[in-house]
Amino acid sequence: MTESVRIDENTCWEALKKVIDPELQLDIVSLGLVYKLETTASTVELDLTLTSPGCPLAPELIMSAQNELLKIPGVEKADIHLVRSPPWTPDMMTDDAKAVLGMF
Repeated sequence: MTESVRIDENTCWEALKKVIDPELQLDIVSLGLVYKLETTASTVELDLTLTSPGCPLAPELIMSAQNELLKIPGVEKADIHLVRSPPWTPDMMTDDAKAVLGMF
């Protein structure tokens, strides 16, 4: 009988900070692209949006997020849902991200 490992949400958030938007050179968490993160048993469910609806980098960002989450002990599956509502705006970025991009 294998022992179940509890997936720590904070560890998931930290892992997602390693996923960098190639255009803006900031992580998807700081950019406010992660709308929802839930853990259940061995699965992480994630709602992710993009800075623009037609962003050609969507597959790359999704794959990178899945790869980072699957590195976490106990995570066997990472379901990433691309969502468009609510639409992303720069207001969703952290203050640090806004400062890096000169938005203050």
